[in-house]
Amino acid sequence: MPRKKKNNWKILNRKIHYWGSIICALPILIILITGLLLLFKKELDWIQPPSTKGQGTIPTIAFERILQVAKKVDEANIKNWDDVDRLDVRPSKGIIKIRAKNKYEIQIDQQTGKILQTAYRRSDLIEDIHTGNFFHKYVSLGLFFPAALILLVLWITGIYLFITMLSNKKKIKRQKKIINHK
Repeated sequence: MPRKKKNNWKILNRKIHYWGSIICALPILIILITGLLLLFKKELDWIQPPSTKGQGTIPTIAFERILQVAKKVDEANIKNWDDVDRLDVRPSKGIIKIRAKNKYEIQIDQQTGKILQTAYRRSDLIEDIHTGNFFHKYVSLGLFFPAALILLVLWITGIYLFITMLSNKKKIKRQKKIINHK
């Protein structure tokens, strides 16, 4: 009877791997590809614009001036503070990054307000796709999270299969040694 239970576990384990891999294939592929892109976000300007260098180490420009400068960049489509997603102040680099809600990034000198660079920032979009939030909050929680749990189960059962395979190979080797010694 114990042999039958072991075979049932093997069959169940294979079914878990078969169906689990099918269920989580697309979300895991999306996570994998976007994760690979995010690994290179600092190396590829296409993903995230490189930080420029401005003057000084202490920001002196006023918020009104920051908004005034940002409004001059047509691509960013900034009319007021509602169009700004965030400000990223980098005192050691002498810059302030203005991220528009339409994903454009404007880098200005923190003392003069001079526009140093304007570029489209794709890293935030890639991160949203990576987490599933790009599609919808419920896709993230209802598809990507279960896919991650399934992947964890596949990892655990895969490790179990690997260990049992090694164990079986060792048993076979021992049995062969015993037979050869007789």
